[in-house]
Amino acid sequence: MRIVFMGTPEFALPSLRILLEHNYNIVAVVTSPDMPQGRGQKIAPSPVKELALARNLRLQQPENLKDPDFVSTLAQLQPDLIVVVAFRILPREVFTIPRLGSINLHASLLPKYRGAAPMNWAIINGETETGVTTFFLREKVDTGSIILQARVRIGPDETAGELHDRLADLGAEVVLQTVRQIELGRVQPQAQDDSLVSSAPKIFKEDCRIDWRKSAQQVHDFVRGLSPYPCAWTSHEGRTLRIFRTQLSAAESSAGQAKPGTIVEAQHDRLRVQTGRGVLSIVDIQQEGRKGMGVAEFLRGYHFEVGDQLR
Repeated sequence: MRIVFMGTPEFALPSLRILLEHNYNIVAVVTSPDMPQGRGQKIAPSPVKELALARNLRLQQPENLKDPDFVSTLAQLQPDLIVVVAFRILPREVFTIPRLGSINLHASLLPKYRGAAPMNWAIINGETETGVTTFFLREKVDTGSIILQARVRIGPDETAGELHDRLADLGAEVVLQTVRQIELGRVQPQAQDDSLVSSAPKIFKEDCRIDWRKSAQQVHDFVRGLSPYPCAWTSHEGRTLRIFRTQLSAAESSAGQAKPGTIVEAQHDRLRVQTGRGVLSIVDIQQEGRKGMGVAEFLRGYHFEVGDQLR
């Protein structure tokens, strides 16, 4: 079976690796053009490109997926199947090329959390379960018929980064099973139930500001759902503070009736903040422009007073 693999970030690597390990014929890899990355904004290849080059795979990096030359080149490869993992939205003229169709791996239990940030939103919303889904592509994003799903529990303190790594590995296994079933003609796709749809839109920096008026549990879920990227943030005396990890306090509320966002304790290895309901401990924190660190180290170089306000 001739497969074209499409993907860009680290999430796609386990799926590409597992297909190669099981000797599937990857006739081409399609990934995004090299982009500026990191603080220095140096032009760098995607993780998928690096793996493709290491395995001497044919590589395509189209700027425009509708470009006639790209579409023609893809058609000339005569793929039986396109496998998409964390890539861009494919136009009809691309996903209809393979004789067996085009499949996508999505990091949710569709139809829940359709969209660009399913892992983040599942944690932000306090879900205790999520998973991965493979489905056949169609024009409307994330709406195609489901092929396979696998479920996992979300830990009460698990971050989006930790969940990402687990789902990338689980997703690779599901991709392999899906490709095998398609190869053997055993696929029985099921239509999605539109009554169960929820969305997971892309998250921007302005969406990541902590609302301390929410409960400690809600803020805790918000922080871990955005950790390590794009990262929840707050401000103190005009300085931006990025919060990577928090811990729910045993006490439901502070001794007084402090305003949400008020520092109620700041000493040694303890930094506790009043929320709309309950007190939350900050565990890992970063002042903008500096490195992230544990709260004990942070407090040795950054001064808070009890009563200070986070906004």
